[in-house]
Amino acid sequence: MKFLFWLILCSPYVTSLMSATMNSATTLPPPIVYTIAGSDSGGGAGIQADLHAIQSFECHGCSAVTCLTAQNSCGVTGVHTPLPSFLLTQLKALQSDLPPRSIKIGMLATPQLAETVGSFLKEISSISASKKPWVVVDPVMISTSGHALIDDETKSKMIKEVFPYADVLTPNKFEAEALLGRKLETPEDVEQGAREILAMGVKSVLIKGGHSLLERDSGEIETSPTHSKDINATLGFAQDFFLSSAPSHDGEPRLCDGNRGVWIRNDRYDSKHTHGTGCTLSSAIASALALGHQRSEVTEEQLKQGATRAIYPLDACCLAKAYVTAGIGRGQGLGKGPGPVAHTQGFPSTYQHFPRIALEPKTVDTLEFRPMKPHSIEKLDKSPIPTLGRILPIVDKVEWVERLCQTPGITDIQLRIKDETDSTKILQRIQLCQKKCRSTGIRLWINDYWEEAIKGGCFGVHLGQEDLAKCADRGGLKALHKANLALGISTHSYGELAAALAVKPSYISLGPIFATTSKKVLFDQQGLDILSKWRQLISPEIPLVAIGSIGDANTANQIKRAGADCAAVIGAITKADNINEAVVALNEAMS
Repeated sequence: MKFLFWLILCSPYVTSLMSATMNSATTLPPPIVYTIAGSDSGGGAGIQADLHAIQSFECHGCSAVTCLTAQNSCGVTGVHTPLPSFLLTQLKALQSDLPPRSIKIGMLATPQLAETVGSFLKEISSISASKKPWVVVDPVMISTSGHALIDDETKSKMIKEVFPYADVLTPNKFEAEALLGRKLETPEDVEQGAREILAMGVKSVLIKGGHSLLERDSGEIETSPTHSKDINATLGFAQDFFLSSAPSHDGEPRLCDGNRGVWIRNDRYDSKHTHGTGCTLSSAIASALALGHQRSEVTEEQLKQGATRAIYPLDACCLAKAYVTAGIGRGQGLGKGPGPVAHTQGFPSTYQHFPRIALEPKTVDTLEFRPMKPHSIEKLDKSPIPTLGRILPIVDKVEWVERLCQTPGITDIQLRIKDETDSTKILQRIQLCQKKCRSTGIRLWINDYWEEAIKGGCFGVHLGQEDLAKCADRGGLKALHKANLALGISTHSYGELAAALAVKPSYISLGPIFATTSKKVLFDQQGLDILSKWRQLISPEIPLVAIGSIGDANTANQIKRAGADCAAVIGAITKADNINEAVVALNEAMS
């Protein structure tokens, strides 16, 4: 057994991942996250849960206590609130020595405490925009069981003094209803409620779906034939709704842009061990934002980590939801009452718990595109599902397609047309390429032009995030599904990964792994560490394609060791002195 342990530990994949993790950990100090919240003597919620989550995200947690509670798993038996002046003393001590990348705010039990925190946020928000910390507010107003925890005066003070500085507000169903003064019973109610909460001054809001829309203050689920069958059908999901007042992307609209409104979906765990979920979620959001805040200042190319550098509120919410969902799944009772959400050590790393964006929040997931097998499971999976090639050449001309169709070792080709805008000529080129591919048994994937790909009878389509949104908005996903075309989707950030998972694609690509000059990109290079994280967050049944300056067999082998199933290549083939030899070397490197 010892020999087996060391064999696994010393394997290339594990050692490369450990090396990447150790290098990033020793080069950058952990970003600092404040939690301004109450203390739970039972250890399941409040600052105790916050500090667990902050540490799991490899950040350093600092705490300013707003109230002390005497509680256990059965309930709260006493509360002591410190003077506002002492809360301010705590905050000033931290600010003078340990400046935060982000701040999580929880329980504010009195109007005076809300006013004190508001004044502190006003001061800290006056620093330069690049240094200003993210602020995540968990408006602890209603307990998980539906009981009021603060009075109306305190609620009003929070809205007036704290909300204007909140980058993300995270109310649960009951708290959102308390803010709005009405019940939320349908997805449309939630969406309208989010718009009204934005008008209270927060920059974005995540209305949490841990409580079903049909759940009442008693905790019971009210199902009835009078309710929409679609709403009853979604009781198996935990769906959060995210809405932002500002676009989260510099390019064209994407499905994961917060300003269009995004439903984030996980399968629901039937567990009573959910104590501290709200605290954990908000502190996990703050921690993820802190990681992105820190990486945004990095200038060394090898440390940028595109997906980490691109963590904004929606991305942070996806990561936090993955963390909390895993914790609920592993929760267990410790006392006589409900147990706390478990704190899994380390950054979210389980594909079973990473969320997906729900394109239609009132229905179950229906779309599932033509599946492809990665080579890594080919020996275990004997089904007739086709296996994606180890390399995916990307070319733009008919001549290149014809040449590659005659090259041994090529099974898939992607046609990326960037030198033509006339739709008729684009279709003609696609049809010529498809005719050649069909005659030689090669699968042809069309980049972006999904309508022409359907008309041309191609095998599959590859869509970037902007084109995915356009396609979805025009009903193109259903058209592709009806035509039985395979679908590959590009991803660069955690929010984009959640969008890709929403449509159950044939493969998911990540890039650029290394800095690229082949096209203009809005994201920094990802690096091998992020590639390894992507492999953990995607089901092993879905091929992971790596793209971005994979110029030879050596770099192909690096991405293979990091978890990629397929290498999307351009210059490694089109600039090769001997194409046949290049294809052999690349296939061997990816084996």
